[in-house]
Amino acid sequence: MQTRLERDALGEKAVPAEAYYGIQTLRAVENFPISGLRAHPAFILATAQVKLAAAQTNMALGRLDATIGGAIASAAREVIGGRWHDQFVVDVYQAGAGTSHHMNANEVLANRALELLGEPRGHYARVHPNDHVNLSQSTNDVFPTAMRLAALVLARPLLQALEELGSALRDRARAFDDVVKAGRTHLQDATPIRVGQEFGGYATAVEAHRAAIGEACQPLRALGLGGTAVGTGLNTHPEYRHLVTAALAEITGEPLTPAPDPFDAMQSMRPFAALSAALRTLALDLTRIANDLRLLASGPRTGLAEVSLPAVQPGSSIMPGKVNPVMAEALNMVCFQVIGHDLTIAMAAQAGQLELNVMMPVIAHTLFQSLTILARGIAAFTARCVAGIRVDAERCRRHAEETLALATALTPRIGYDRAAALAKEAWATGRPVREVAAAQGILTPPELAEILDPLRLTEPRSP
Repeated sequence: MQTRLERDALGEKAVPAEAYYGIQTLRAVENFPISGLRAHPAFILATAQVKLAAAQTNMALGRLDATIGGAIASAAREVIGGRWHDQFVVDVYQAGAGTSHHMNANEVLANRALELLGEPRGHYARVHPNDHVNLSQSTNDVFPTAMRLAALVLARPLLQALEELGSALRDRARAFDDVVKAGRTHLQDATPIRVGQEFGGYATAVEAHRAAIGEACQPLRALGLGGTAVGTGLNTHPEYRHLVTAALAEITGEPLTPAPDPFDAMQSMRPFAALSAALRTLALDLTRIANDLRLLASGPRTGLAEVSLPAVQPGSSIMPGKVNPVMAEALNMVCFQVIGHDLTIAMAAQAGQLELNVMMPVIAHTLFQSLTILARGIAAFTARCVAGIRVDAERCRRHAEETLALATALTPRIGYDRAAALAKEAWATGRPVREVAAAQGILTPPELAEILDPLRLTEPRSP
């Protein structure tokens, strides 16, 4: 393998001649052979967007030569367009604060800019990773800014997936609205409910989570970019912070603003912790909904079997004809992972010290993973499960007629104790509540038919 010799503050190393990254990236690759996982493509893109905005602003302020700045900007646009992502080779578990990822970006852009200017890679006299690509910047403001931008990008498909899931659940709620069934609390008989009401509740939960996640994204648009090392803006032009934010807003199409307090923006990870917490809460409800569907579809002969889920693949290597609720199971696993990610982010967020949180790389990696797998998991669950759910109306009706909790409707007429005794007898004899009540002559048949009509019991009415 052909190499080129590069130098940094620690000495010299041979870098692969064809690499766009340089010596500091190579050191990080050697230091952190941990997971084999590399930066999320959205994060690479976001980092390049920050670099483009910085180059444009530094040129506008007369701090960066137009030829050098133009080459850096061109290199950044190439990365934004999807090129050179294979040159971002640092493991996601790396140096604190993300210095390794940041220098990887600086070196890739410097070497590509040199190439565009007709210069050899690694000859940094004309375009230097730190002096030019990193002008007016620090890892400490670039990395969290790129985190914010990438999170906003990755939130979009999640919000879209939630909108589609909510719509699919609403559609099922409308389709099943005239189907009455037995409600269940504590997994025991409860008063009747319509299947549409049950699914409508699921839809409302999903819609509420979508709104909460959208709200949690708002603080990500306030940037500490321009704070450089500790928030003071050392080595920047007085107008840089506002101009670079405006440039970045134009590049990304996001309504970005300078953070009201750049020191807080650098010190606190609460925007990421808050978004992660919103994802965790979503995961809790999605787990509940997926579990409900697994219960409702259990069987098909020995379970509830009130609904049927689409059969998308065989369910057993040994039991012929078995079909499992695999889409709900997969969503469960996604949710469990997201809940675990939230704990990681919480621990990393509280680990900030003084002017900086050095645990940003693990916050970035786990948050991006949560956003990605939730969006994809929900989309698959919606398309391959929810949209195709069917209801067994006759089975549901039978359960509604047989629930012992029908006795509840009689309590305004005969009292709680007598209704409880009636339910107990119905259970002991295996007869429906209506039949036992009729045999005891408690009310006339027409009165019982009206009072114990399961469908009427799904809405409020006067005793």
